[in-house]
Amino acid sequence: VQLQACGGGLVQAGGSLRLSCAASGRTFSSIAIGWFRQAPGKEREFVASISRSGGTTMYEDSVKGRFTISRDNEKNTAYLQMNSLKPEDTAVYYCAAGAFSFVTIKMDEYDKWGQGTLVTVSS
Repeated sequence: VQLQACGGGLVQAGGSLRLSCAASGRTFSSIAIGWFRQAPGKEREFVASISRSGGTTMYEDSVKGRFTISRDNEKNTAYLQMNSLKPEDTAVYYCAAGAFSFVTIKMDEYDKWGQGTLVTVSS
């Protein structure tokens, strides 16, 4: 599967962005999707994950209630809606895919990664 992430940009604190992750090359409904982010000088970290059907989601604690992960299997696309953005959300955001039926924060479980999209939140 190939993944293409987009939707990043510059936004003021309190604003919103929606990231998209378009997939090709494999039946989209057979893969779980995760979003990760990497801030300057920091390690890549988990943000959110969604199961193949979309019925199960998982979030990192700092984004709960602000971010929503979703997917449209007919459009082969997953989304990350980010509201109430904070300067500490500034990072390169990556989507990743794995052929498993659960949700997980473990980067090693995901075997395909898209290129990142930069999100910058100004104060």
